[in-house]
Amino acid sequence: MTQPLPTSDRIAQRLALAVPALLLGGAYLSQYGFGLYPCEMCWWQRYPHFAALALALLSLFAPPRRMWIALAAGGILTSGLIGGFHAGVEYGWWQGITGCATGASDPLSFDVVRCDVAPWSFIGISLAGWNALLSIGSAMAIWVLLLAKERTA
Repeated sequence: MTQPLPTSDRIAQRLALAVPALLLGGAYLSQYGFGLYPCEMCWWQRYPHFAALALALLSLFAPPRRMWIALAAGGILTSGLIGGFHAGVEYGWWQGITGCATGASDPLSFDVVRCDVAPWSFIGISLAGWNALLSIGSAMAIWVLLLAKERTA
């Protein structure tokens, strides 16, 4: 039987489970509920969240649990960094590296979703930008919690 996690590690574990689950849930809700279909770079942001969720689930029962939580935070951070790059493409800060961002897509294909145009934003921040902010911040919080020492009263 594994030892119970200290409080800060349990909070980190819950964040590592909740963040990718909620962000993926939001992505699928926006896709199927509101018709905001993902571009290629949007998909790139989802893949690390899938990995992070699997690693966080693994931390529930497989030792070393703290390692799985830390790796899940790495997946969350990776998604956030990709989101930051994607947001920069949307805001015109730099060039995209895919056909959906260069305007050189196949003219016969009508199903290409543009990567360089934000289909939705809130207070001027696109979905990719929100993913970057939430994911990078959450990954950092998870690592800080894992490094925290438990205080005894």
